[in-house]
Parts: sequence; C-alpha cells; structure tokens
Amino acid sequence: MVATEQLPSPLLNARRFGARCLPVLTDDRLYESVGVRVVFTGREGGVSKGPYESLNLGSHVEDDLSSVQENRGILLESLDASNVRLVMANQVHGDTLVCIEGASASLVDEACEQARKGADALVVGACDVAALLCFADCVPVVIVSPTGRFAVVHAGWRGVMNGVAAKAAETLAKLDRPRLGAGASSEYNVYVGPHIRTCCFETGTDVRDRFAARFGSGCIADNGHVSLVKALSVGLEEAGVSPHRIVDAGVCTQCSHEEYFSYRASGGVCGRHGAIAYRKAR
Repeated sequence: MVATEQLPSPLLNARRFGARCLPVLTDDRLYESVGVRVVFTGREGGVSKGPYESLNLGSHVEDDLSSVQENRGILLESLDASNVRLVMANQVHGDTLVCIEGASASLVDEACEQARKGADALVVGACDVAALLCFADCVPVVIVSPTGRFAVVHAGWRGVMNGVAAKAAETLAKLDRPRLGAGASSEYNVYVGPHIRTCCFETGTDVRDRFAARFGSGCIADNGHVSLVKALSVGLEEAGVSPHRIVDAGVCTQCSHEEYFSYRASGGVCGRHGAIAYRKAR
C-alpha cells in the first residue's frame, strides 16, 4: 500500500484479536491509512506457565521453548499474519540497527542472522515482514512513516541514553528522503508502549545526573525518579520528530505487573511481552 497523505494523528486503543480474543494496544486508524499494524501485547492469551504465564514471547528467560514458539504463533495468527516472516533480535541494550528493505527469503534470512548477533532496533521497508522485540520494564517504541516503513525499538535506560530510538528515526528519514524530502521525520508517528514509569523507576544519583545532563531536568522527578519517556521524547524531537506525533500508552509495567511482565516487580524472573509491527501486502 502506498501512502498518499499525512498519517492520522497517533493514538493507542485497546482491542482484542483472533479466536483467543488476544488483548493488545494498537492504532486502527494507522492500519486503515497506510496498512501498518502496530501492536503492544500484554501477559494474557498464551500457554506459558508459572512466572512466565501466559503470553511470554521471550526465548531467553528459561521458559519452555515450545511454549514460547506456540505463543509467537498465537500472536501472529491472532493478527492475521501467520504467513508473515518474523524477525527478532538478541537485544543487548545497545544502539545497533538492522534494516530489512526486501521480503525475499535471502534478505530476511540475512537480517535474522544480523539481528541474532545483537541489535535493539529493526527497521523494515518490506511488506509481509514483521519485527518483534520483547520487554519487561524497558521502553517499547514503534516509529511509522507515511511511506509504510517502520522501526521497532527496544530502549532500556541505556538505550534511551545512547539514543537508539532517535537513531532509528534518522535511519528511516535517510531511507525516506527520496520520497519525503528533508525533514521526513516530522511526518512520523511514534508509539511508546507500556514500560516502567517515573513513579517506579528509581535510580542511583549517577544515573539521574547523566539523564539530567543529557536531557534536562524535566525528566527528573522531585523524588529523584527518572522519566524515561520524557528523556526519550527529547531525543526524538532532536531527530526531527514532532512532539504532537508521539503517543504514550501511559501504563507502568511495575504497577500493572498482573497485566504486563515486570522485571523489577517479579524480582528478575518473568516472561516478556512484545512490540510488533508489520505491513501486509494488499
């Protein structure tokens, strides 16, 4: 699908998909406009047991691997994307990006191999290729262009500090420049999913000082907690993203640990929910 006009203003609405009525946050108007489906999952709807109950999408947390694979299949089937190639990454809290500009088997296989070596952002310009990253307190970010390109980003506090989301926006803008011209990133929608919020993200003085020095005092609460989303937004705006096109789910994973996985709330043993995006060929 080719975009012919500006994207609708971003929003996140709660919806249920598929036979299992899988609960997610998504933007239906975006899908109708440009064909890109953006989804933030929660804990509900899968088959995992114990501390990973139930829709754990992470394969690195000691959950039964067959359950994780079934959960990923449930997610894709629920989103009517069973025939879409899935790209995931070994997330390393860095700023490495992997770009997938074509849907051929060789290109997707190459991207999967690169992502396995370590990456925290997947930039996709092809139809029928889904990018999925996993979270349990870190910040999920999805950036969408009117051209149909998108990026899925994993930003923990180190990722926010090193600007991985801004780097993804800048990479999209370079790819989009032939069509959108200079300032392409001002046209992007940015979706920020559930993550640990200011109320619960308490850090040491050294980390708070680094955030204040880099992003300003506005991201530091009176009690010394840090707002990751405010810091992230500063970095995105520096990359040309309009603040009016950044939408925040407004959910704290630690406060809402029964609905979302939280590393801090669980003491370090838990599953991972996901941020996934894809564009189906029409």
